[in-house]
Amino acid sequence: MRWVNRQIGPSQRFALGAVPIALIVLFYLFMAAQRHAVNPADKILPLPGGMVQAVSALIFQPDPLSGNLLFWADTLASLQRLGLGLGIATLMALVVGLVLGVLPPMRATFGPLVTGIAVIPPIALLPILFIALGLGDTAKVALIVIGIAPVMIRDIAAHVTALPREQIIKAQTLGANSWQIMIRVALPQAMPRLLQALRLALGPAWVFLISAEAVASDVGLGYRIFLVRRYLSMDVIIPYVAWIAILAIVMDVTLAFLSKRMFGWAHGANH
Repeated sequence: MRWVNRQIGPSQRFALGAVPIALIVLFYLFMAAQRHAVNPADKILPLPGGMVQAVSALIFQPDPLSGNLLFWADTLASLQRLGLGLGIATLMALVVGLVLGVLPPMRATFGPLVTGIAVIPPIALLPILFIALGLGDTAKVALIVIGIAPVMIRDIAAHVTALPREQIIKAQTLGANSWQIMIRVALPQAMPRLLQALRLALGPAWVFLISAEAVASDVGLGYRIFLVRRYLSMDVIIPYVAWIAILAIVMDVTLAFLSKRMFGWAHGANH
């Protein structure tokens, strides 16, 4: 059987996906052991025991100054900022994307503006946002929104624009106006695409969040990573990066599950 025709079951998919991750972990452990055999005080590639010890202090021991468990305080702060940014961007993408996709005059008027904003590197706007909005959470959330919303809007608008013209004509034949076409025809078909766009935006959203927290913050996952880097505390940095990856994967898997559960018709018979 040709590989292009081979179907992979859930258990096989899980096993195959775990192989490269296991190889990376084994390679890291080998390199860390080699370095510690030469220099037991090596800080570049910490051993698992050292990482567990360092992170355990942040997880279970309250900070003497604030009294908070720093690991959980950082996680909560980052997730709050990320969730707010993703929520605002998703709502904007749905509303503006539908309007631009369904109404050609609006697309002609505002489409170039959205495209122009989408191609601006969001990190370049960070100083402007901090000056205009201050150093609080508002600027950090705004960076996430500006970074992902225009791209999501373009994707939703393009998807709605590409809907078969026959559907629009049939709806008009049945007496639907522009608002009804937007709600009854375009919206149901845009929802699975919206979740897909949100999944693709998770990676950039995390990048913008970590960048903003690294520049100006007093709590957050990005703040903690850039705070301890001056001490070469890789035993904290690596677990924090791994924790960010775990959170991102959980969010992605959750969105994929919701999409298949709510909009199974959009995923084909093989899903």
